[in-house]
Amino acid sequence: MSLLSDLKTIINTLNIPVETGVFSGEAPSEYIVLVPIYDSFELYADDFPEQDVQSVRISLFTKNNYTRTKKTLLKTILAAGISVTSRQYIGFETDTKYHHYNIDVENLYNTEDLK
Repeated sequence: MSLLSDLKTIINTLNIPVETGVFSGEAPSEYIVLVPIYDSFELYADDFPEQDVQSVRISLFTKNNYTRTKKTLLKTILAAGISVTSRQYIGFETDTKYHHYNIDVENLYNTEDLK
């Protein structure tokens, strides 16, 4: 289980193109790039971590009304039980004509699959 794969599944239901790291090919008028921020093992017991904390930055790029997409994206992420840790409007990129908005999210996963 990983936060990246969960987010890709969630975002695909919204019909927004999504990639990890960078967007390849010609960018559409709206797309999302997922960037892993960190992974950390937590709650050690018997020398084996019980939980894997994963954090990802969701970067929304849109030439449309970013607030509408942001609201839909936030509702969908929160409904899936994923924690939102930060939100930030980066700005309007005059050279590309995209609004850029970041949402940082975090989720806990059990490490049973690692045993």
